[in-house]
Amino acid sequence: MRKQFVFLLPFLSRLYHVVIAGGERLTNGGFSPEINPFTPKASLVRYWNKQIHHQSPGSAFLLSKASPLTAVASATFAKLASENALPDRLPDFCSAANLFCFPDLGPTLEKHSNDVKFSVYDQRNFTNYGTIHPGGADSFKKYSQNGNAVTDSFRRYSRDAAGHEDKFTGYADNSNVVEEKFNSYGTSATGGSGDFKNYQSGVNNPTTRFKAYSDEGNGRAQTFKTYTHEANSGPGQSFTSYGKNGNGAPNEFSSYGVSSNVIGSDFSNYGENGNAANDTFKGYGGDGNVPQNNFKSYGASGNAAVDTFLNYRDNANVGDDSFSSYAKNSNFEKVDFVNYGKSINPGSESFSGYGKGAEGNKIDFKTYTQNSTFKDYTKTGVEFAKYNRSSLGGGKTVNKWVEPGKFFRESMLKEGTLIWMPDIKDKMPKRSFLPRSIVSKLPFSTSKIAEIKRVFHANDNSTMEGIITDAVRECERPPTVSETKRCVGSAEDMIDFATSVLGRSVVLRTTESVAGSKEKVMIGKVNGINGGRVTKSVSCHQSLYPYLLYYCHSVPKVRVYESDLLDPKSKAKINHGIAICHMDTSAWGANHGAFMLLGSRPGQIEVCHWIFENDMNWAIAD
Repeated sequence: MRKQFVFLLPFLSRLYHVVIAGGERLTNGGFSPEINPFTPKASLVRYWNKQIHHQSPGSAFLLSKASPLTAVASATFAKLASENALPDRLPDFCSAANLFCFPDLGPTLEKHSNDVKFSVYDQRNFTNYGTIHPGGADSFKKYSQNGNAVTDSFRRYSRDAAGHEDKFTGYADNSNVVEEKFNSYGTSATGGSGDFKNYQSGVNNPTTRFKAYSDEGNGRAQTFKTYTHEANSGPGQSFTSYGKNGNGAPNEFSSYGVSSNVIGSDFSNYGENGNAANDTFKGYGGDGNVPQNNFKSYGASGNAAVDTFLNYRDNANVGDDSFSSYAKNSNFEKVDFVNYGKSINPGSESFSGYGKGAEGNKIDFKTYTQNSTFKDYTKTGVEFAKYNRSSLGGGKTVNKWVEPGKFFRESMLKEGTLIWMPDIKDKMPKRSFLPRSIVSKLPFSTSKIAEIKRVFHANDNSTMEGIITDAVRECERPPTVSETKRCVGSAEDMIDFATSVLGRSVVLRTTESVAGSKEKVMIGKVNGINGGRVTKSVSCHQSLYPYLLYYCHSVPKVRVYESDLLDPKSKAKINHGIAICHMDTSAWGANHGAFMLLGSRPGQIEVCHWIFENDMNWAIAD
C-alpha cells in the first residue's frame, strides 16, 4: 500500500500545482493551498487552463458559478444520477448543489387555540387548520418575504368557520418564484372575510391557485387589493370552482395585477351555482403589459348575480381576454362592462357562448373596445352603448412597456454622453452550474419531460412543470436565420460552445455590477473590442431552470464595446458595462421593442443593448 501511495505522489503533486497555479493566474491568488484538487471548482480551473489561451476578468466570474459540491458529494450524486436514483435524494441534492427547487411540503396539523399572527412562518402546508373556528382572525403579515423559491399550501383551511377573518398582508413580497395553493379554503364558512392586500408584490414568476375556495360559503367576503403589483411574467392566478354553491358572497378585485408584466388569470367554473354573488373587478390589470385573462363557465347556473367590470385593463399595453360560456344557464344575472379595456395599444376580447341558456339577464357594454368577436352569443338582454367607439385616442402607439434605455443607438456610446440605464439586475433565482459528470446524466429533451419532472418532483400543472417545459422547448427551438445556439448546464459546456464558435483565443466579459440601474449615467472611456470592428461574439443569457442553465448564441454582424459608467454629477466611475450592437436587424420583427422605443423599422438601424447582471459575452481576444 505504501509503494502505491509513493507512486501516486508525483501525480498528485503535479495536479496540486496545476490547480494552485491555475488558481493564481485565474483569480490573482484567490485560491488557498487547502483547496481539494478533485472538487468541481478545481476541475473547472484545470479545464479553463487547458482549453483557453487567455485569462480575462470574466474567468473569475465564471468560476463563481461553478458547482459548490465537495469532491465526495459530486461523486455520490453522479453515481445516483447514473442509477436514476437522484429523486430519492432531491432535497439533499438541491441544498448541496445550490439548485432552485421547491420544498416537498408535508401536512402541518398544528392547532392554535387563539388568533395567530403568522409573521415568522415560511414554506408551510396548512392542512385542516382553523376548522370550526368561531370568530377571530389570522394574520399573514410579512410572510415568506424576499424568498428565492416560495411555496405554501392552504388545504381545508377555515372549514365550517363562523365570522372568521383571514388577512394576507405583505405576503411573499419581493420573492422570486412563488407558488401558493388554496384548496378547499373556507368551505362552508359563514360570514367572515379573506383579505389579500399587498399580496405577491414585486414577485418574479408568481403563481397562485384558488381551487374550491369558499365553496358553499354563506356571506363570506373576499377582497383582492394591490394583488401581484409590479409582478413579472409567470402563469399568474387560477380560480377554479371558486365560490361554488356560495350564497351572497361579495368578491372585490381592486388594483389587481397593476403595473405587472405578462400576468394572467384563469377563472374556471367561478361562482358556479352561486346565489346573489357580487363580484367587482375594479382597477384590474391597469398599466399592465399584455395581461391575459380567461373566464370559462364563470357564474354558470348562478342566480341573481352581479358582476361589474369597472376601469378594467386601463392604460394596459395590448391585453387579451376570453369569455367562454360565461353566465351559462344563469338566472337574472347582471353584468356591467364600464370603461372596459381602455388599453393604450389595442387588445382583443373573445365571447363564445356568453349567456347561453340564461334567463332574465342584463349585460351592458359601455365604452367598450372594437377588437371583439362574439360567437354563439345570447341575443336577449344585451345592450351595447358606445360599442366600437375607440378608447385609444386614435390608436396612438406608445412605448410605455419598453423600458427606457433597454435599447439604444451606437452613437450613444461616446464619452460624455448621458444615457438612461435600464434595470440590469438579475431577477433569476440564485443557482450554480452542475458538474459535467452529473448534468450529462440528467434527461433534457421534450421527449423526456416526464423523467425530468420525476427528478425534480414537479407535479402536473405545477409551477415547476411549467418552468421545465418552457426551458426545454426554448432550448430545442430551431435557431433563427444565421444564429448558432446551444443551451449549457455546465461551465465546461459553455467553454466548449464558445471556443467552437470563436476559437481558443477568447475573452469572457460581463457587466461589473448593477450600479446605475434605472438611472441616468454618463458614458466614460469607451473601448471597442477588436478595434470596434464587426466581429464574432457569443452571448449567454440565463434561463429559468432548477440548475444554472444558459442560452448561448452567436449572431453575425455585431460590434462589442466596454465602457466605464460614471455618476453624472461627480463624474466618479460607478460601473463598467459591456454593450452589444447588432448591425443587421433586417430579420427582426416589426413589433420588436427596439423599434417601438427607437422609432424605426427592421434593417434600417443598428440596435445596441447592455449585458445584464450574470449574463456573459465571449469575444475573440485582441
